[in-house]
Amino acid sequence: MQTEVKRNSLRAWLLATRPKTLTGAAVPVMIGLSAAYADACRMEMAETFSWTAAALCLLFAFVMQIDANLINDFFDYVKGTDDTEQRMGPRRACASGWVTLHAMKHAIALTTCLACIVGLPLIWYGGWEMVLVGLVCVVFCFLYTTHLSYLGLGDVLVLVFFGIVPVCVTYYIERHEVTAPVLLASIACGLVIDALLLVNNFRDRFTDREAGKMTLVVRIGEQASLGLYLLTGVVACAIGSVFLFTGQPLAFVLPLVYLVLHLFAWLKMKRVNRGKALNHCLGETARNIFIYGLALSLGLLL
Repeated sequence: MQTEVKRNSLRAWLLATRPKTLTGAAVPVMIGLSAAYADACRMEMAETFSWTAAALCLLFAFVMQIDANLINDFFDYVKGTDDTEQRMGPRRACASGWVTLHAMKHAIALTTCLACIVGLPLIWYGGWEMVLVGLVCVVFCFLYTTHLSYLGLGDVLVLVFFGIVPVCVTYYIERHEVTAPVLLASIACGLVIDALLLVNNFRDRFTDREAGKMTLVVRIGEQASLGLYLLTGVVACAIGSVFLFTGQPLAFVLPLVYLVLHLFAWLKMKRVNRGKALNHCLGETARNIFIYGLALSLGLLL
């Protein structure tokens, strides 16, 4: 049982890193790499694709996601957002006493430095502009939890940092350019992943309002949030129609499987409406994101 987690133990740190969220970090990079490899093969330049750079991109994404999770855990507890018996989501490490605040501070410093170390070699592949990209990622990693999520800007950040930035930068590192189809694919990816934030904030809308956390869901209300959740998947797949004109029709067709699953998740979310049962919708949305990433990547490669 989670109540028996020993303070600062290996299990406590594993729970704090939230390993289930790593698929969300992997999907944008996976799409960017698939697009880059497909374009390299189409131009008969497959030998220019760097598997080392690909591994570094994935590793950087994983470390940054863990860093973001630890920062979120720490600052939400300090602000009192997680310190409530009414919490319906998974328990958090600091609020549950699994990890001390002092240890969490050190962990955040360590993962932030580790992300910088992992990302540093990408300068060799993408140029010095990678330093700026890394700095922006780290800064907004802190700003998200400390300020921007409380202002209802979390969804914008997801679109940028789980869509446009990772997909486009990953592609740029491999191909040294960003094409219009890749940019559109990055926006679609951001929309798909934002569905996860929407259902999370939909579940927490009552406690967030009490804590003064004015997420987009809190601001626009229940019905508009349900409509926005549905719209993210529909618009993402509609954007994918661009691949019908680039000789990659499967990149449009295969993700339609995701759209069907997204529709079912929306219907379930609408039916459940509130309470801990929405955690099932959260899990289904996370699964759907991975399926979308896999389907789009396969479509690009095939």
